[in-house]
Amino acid sequence: MKRYLFIILLAISFSVHAQPNAANYKYIIVPEKFSFLKQINQYGLNTLTKAFFEDKGFRVYFDNTEIPEEIAADRCKALVVDLQEKNSMFVTNVSLLLKDCKGAVVLKSKEGKSREKEYATSYNDALRDAFTSFNDLKYVAGSPTPTTSAVPSNTNTETKTIPVPADQPLATKTEKQEALLYAQAISNGYQLIDATPKIVMTLLKTSVEDCYISNNGNANGIVIKKNGTWFFEYYKNNVLVSEKLSIKF
Repeated sequence: MKRYLFIILLAISFSVHAQPNAANYKYIIVPEKFSFLKQINQYGLNTLTKAFFEDKGFRVYFDNTEIPEEIAADRCKALVVDLQEKNSMFVTNVSLLLKDCKGAVVLKSKEGKSREKEYATSYNDALRDAFTSFNDLKYVAGSPTPTTSAVPSNTNTETKTIPVPADQPLATKTEKQEALLYAQAISNGYQLIDATPKIVMTLLKTSVEDCYISNNGNANGIVIKKNGTWFFEYYKNNVLVSEKLSIKF
């Protein structure tokens, strides 16, 4: 009898000290530069990460921007994104981590992989592959957000990895824009104009050739050149949308 009582008490103890669910957090902070890369928003990875979690219902901020007073007063109300690289000779591997204010890993994705040779394409494809681990993640409005006292400082936390079958394809929806768009130079990039003429999209320069931070008025994403063809890529309802563009520079 004592043995069963001990097991019950042990189970209760584990439930009290369990890690908070990432979906209970309202805010996510994305660094402007991932630690293994040399430049800010290199390959557009930081912007892509921000757009992904915004589509999940979270309020997402870069770490170099002004953050809400609620987070400034208590950093433990936000999760921080980290990206880890583990490359081999022919494969790009990245894992996405969500950490709490103490640096403990709350969620970790599978290793996203890509065999593309071009760095910009390879890192973007690998990151999107890692995103599939978070397909079911969604911010639940009104859920209690863990505070500093939610996890005792001496609690040993473990990384929670969401299993995803290795052969699971990335959900992608490809759309084609037939109209020719004309690129008009601006101070920090281009604006794309249709035949009306009307500005339909802005392209902001990045440190990567043929890769731009983009906005079409409805979605934030990136415009990237793949095999000589331009694409506008963004997330909509948890699905990666890739719009083929016809641009005349």
